[in-house]
Amino acid sequence: MELDETDREILRLLQSDARTPFSEIAREIDMSSATVHDRVSQLEEAGVIRGYHADIDPSAVDYGVSAIVGLRVEQGHEEASLARLRALDGVREIHLTTGEWDVVMRVFAENTDALRDLMFDGIADTEGFDRSQTMVVLGTDYEAVGVEI
Repeated sequence: MELDETDREILRLLQSDARTPFSEIAREIDMSSATVHDRVSQLEEAGVIRGYHADIDPSAVDYGVSAIVGLRVEQGHEEASLARLRALDGVREIHLTTGEWDVVMRVFAENTDALRDLMFDGIADTEGFDRSQTMVVLGTDYEAVGVEI
């Protein structure tokens, strides 16, 4: 789908607050609510809008520790290993990367004991991983939601 400036403006408004009513978006961009509704439906159908999510503070729901984990994957085990990682409670992001690590993940745990359990009983136990490095996040200075439109 080729996006025009109106589509991009709709996306910017929804990204800043996905609960913005179509009538308010229509007023902002000088367009009818029905047209905004149609455009948003097209953006959803094309997969440009992948979903609407609540941004929840992990520490508010007892996930007070976060870590970035780099993993090296053994050739031939990628699919099964990634499927196992996706099933682990606490794994929030999995990125396939170039460089030293084949996989970089973001994980959350209740505390350092739970993080240790996740690392040793969940991740390190997964067949197909050669080596890992865990970096505990001490603080997050900046975190953007989505991409800049």
